Amino acid sequence: MKLYKPFLYLRLLVVSALLLQCTSANQRLSQTNATENAYYSIEDFANVVKYDTHVHLNVDDTAFVTQARADNFRLLTVNVNPAYYPPIEEQRSIAMKLVDAYPNQLAYATTFSLDNWDSDEWQQKALNYLKESFDKGAIAVKVWKNVGMELKDKNGKFVMIDNPKFDPIIDYLAKKHIPLIGHLGEPKNAWMPLNQMTIKSNQNYFSKHPEYHMYLHPEYPSYEDQISARDRILQKHPDLIFVGAHLGSLEWSIEELAKRLDRFPNMAVDMAARLSALQYQAATNWQGVRDFFIKYQDRLIYATDLEAAGNINAPELQKRIHDSWLRDWNFFVSDLSMHSSSFDEAFKGLKLPKSVVNKIYRNNAEKWFKGINKHR
Repeated sequence: MKLYKPFLYLRLLVVSALLLQCTSANQRLSQTNATENAYYSIEDFANVVKYDTHVHLNVDDTAFVTQARADNFRLLTVNVNPAYYPPIEEQRSIAMKLVDAYPNQLAYATTFSLDNWDSDEWQQKALNYLKESFDKGAIAVKVWKNVGMELKDKNGKFVMIDNPKFDPIIDYLAKKHIPLIGHLGEPKNAWMPLNQMTIKSNQNYFSKHPEYHMYLHPEYPSYEDQISARDRILQKHPDLIFVGAHLGSLEWSIEELAKRLDRFPNMAVDMAARLSALQYQAATNWQGVRDFFIKYQDRLIYATDLEAAGNINAPELQKRIHDSWLRDWNFFVSDLSMHSSSFDEAFKGLKLPKSVVNKIYRNNAEKWFKGINKHR
């Protein structure tokens, strides 16, 4: 059948329109799929392998690890030497027992004693204990805030982390590429009156631990003294792999933390017990906090400072752990309006790209703590 030109043109126009509609629909579908693939949802929580690199398992009990398995978490349990914790040898024994029982779930970081600091034998004894711990499977070392806030030399002077007596230990760690986890100083709120602190959990902690409430102790080293001493060791030991616990005690300012991350390329930070400080900043500077996470996505490690201690009520402990982990996940993956018990203002979830969430929860843990996945 012979078609007149006007009808032929009309048919071509109809076909072209249908093709354009199909192409447009396919593009919209591709864009939708790309968006879905670029972000996690709240429902993805249990399906993603995650690490919590700062917990304290100080009892021979499996409730914490059981919950970690249910929520797809691997753990780094950290030995530390405050007076109210078990002796560091006991902490190490508990950690080793749990690691032996759950080698695919758990790794541990050791620490060292400050007893007999003024003794000529202190350095060698501390090094011997660390080497023994590494032989027993430890993958990192923790130094705690008693350096700078408790320990004094024989002349009554506070011992800071940049004291030359620590150099052989730091040099050894740098040479062996063993990470040093540093809880040095405290949140800046510690130098403020309770009623001026920005984070309620800080108010609660320092009301119960007045010995660390530096506002009450003007004779102690200042906040700036603590941060400067830490910065000096990083400058002096540029090869040291350093993970600043609790956002490196710079939790109050993403700008100040960014300066240190720019200055010290071998420094990362964990978020243990300080995520609320970032949420507090997000309440008034959401874009700035989100941009910070994206820019420094290779240097930020998820951690909580959750602990198992004393007489364990397993269901209660497991619920508290799960709820805490899930709240944090929602902050990273959603853009929902949220509230925190740590302050009054509402804030919004960061809805970070999947690639950034993967780094925060897994890749950075495996990058900065090389031995954390050696059994996996």
